[in-house]
Amino acid sequence: MLAQMLAPAAVLIAWSLIMLVWMAATRLPAMGKAGGGLGNARPGGRGQDLEGVLPDKINWKAHNYAHLMEQPTLFYAVTIIIALLGASAFDVVAAWIYVALRIVHSVWQATVNVVKIRFLLFFLSSAALMYLAYRAIALTMFHDPSLAPA
Repeated sequence: MLAQMLAPAAVLIAWSLIMLVWMAATRLPAMGKAGGGLGNARPGGRGQDLEGVLPDKINWKAHNYAHLMEQPTLFYAVTIIIALLGASAFDVVAAWIYVALRIVHSVWQATVNVVKIRFLLFFLSSAALMYLAYRAIALTMFHDPSLAPA
């Protein structure tokens, strides 16, 4: 189950890179239209400086990309822990549920961004992550090395 447990993490990494490309593909042209392309960026400028300068719908992709650099870091850690110590079939399903919900959350936030629905998607994905965190704790605290394959 090692590869099966790591596959959802690999997919979420790929999805994060897709969001990076989507963010750049929408933000860079919008920056040019606003007169602040990369050539005109002030030294030390940050993405947050574009709030209120670019339309909100353009910035939503950047907000989501930032979100993909936050909570999913915990997901990557628990998937590695669980994969190394022995994932169950349900652990793999929970990991795929987390990834699927995060992808839906990304698309929702980048396009529609109704917070009530976005929060529900975040809450559900967080519940899957909480289960995975529980499993990582259980596997590490109660691991019996005599049961490990040689």
